[in-house]
Amino acid sequence: MTDLFEEVEEQLRSDRYRSLAQKALPWVLGVAAAALIGALAYWGWDTWRAKTIAEASESYHAGAQAFVQGDEAKARELWTQVSQSSAGGYKALALMQLAAFAERENKTEEAVKLLDQAADAAPDDILGDVARLKSAFAVLDTAPYKDVEARLTPLMKDGRPYRVLAREALAVAKLLAGDTAGARGDFVVLQQSLDAPDGLRARAQAAVAMIDSGSAKALPGIVKSATAMPPMIVPPGAVVGPQGAGQPQPQDNGQQ
Repeated sequence: MTDLFEEVEEQLRSDRYRSLAQKALPWVLGVAAAALIGALAYWGWDTWRAKTIAEASESYHAGAQAFVQGDEAKARELWTQVSQSSAGGYKALALMQLAAFAERENKTEEAVKLLDQAADAAPDDILGDVARLKSAFAVLDTAPYKDVEARLTPLMKDGRPYRVLAREALAVAKLLAGDTAGARGDFVVLQQSLDAPDGLRARAQAAVAMIDSGSAKALPGIVKSATAMPPMIVPPGAVVGPQGAGQPQPQDNGQQ
């Protein structure tokens, strides 16, 4: 009789487990299906992203080659295409190139707009702050001081890649606004700054001397010309962005 009861109890447990398994099966299958869909979606997104970056890289470098060969129309066309890409790094670079065309044509407002778009598109501060610094320089001698200050102040925070250049630009803005004492103070700080490149410290020393001699009127043009940052140099095939194999390097007349 005991064996019979045990057999019945075991059968009941088996039926209960089977019922629970049948109820849980749809959930288990649903979770597995969701995981599979997620993995496939990520693979598809990563493949699309890699393809987009590769296409943007190819078009950007084709534009650079066309520019070097003197075909500015072709360069502008290719960089315009890249500026509409979703590849943030190359989009930012292309927008900066288009801004350079606008500046050369004295279209300052258009240049600043393009540079602001480049800063928003940039995947990191290496590129983004170049665009922000360029936009500040573009309006340095035309915009009110408070507007220039608002553009430059965030760039001077610790850890920002071009903070000493931003401080130098702010010193020039102060000079243009008539704050000679404030400008001199900033140049003195730059002259003694250990993280400032040799070229910038030399300019700061010269700026202090010019202010003290009363010939500071020529200083804004000299500094603006010396700190004009040319296009970023990107090795062909490099991925631009925080996860890229190599970061673009600015070639800026010895001050970096």
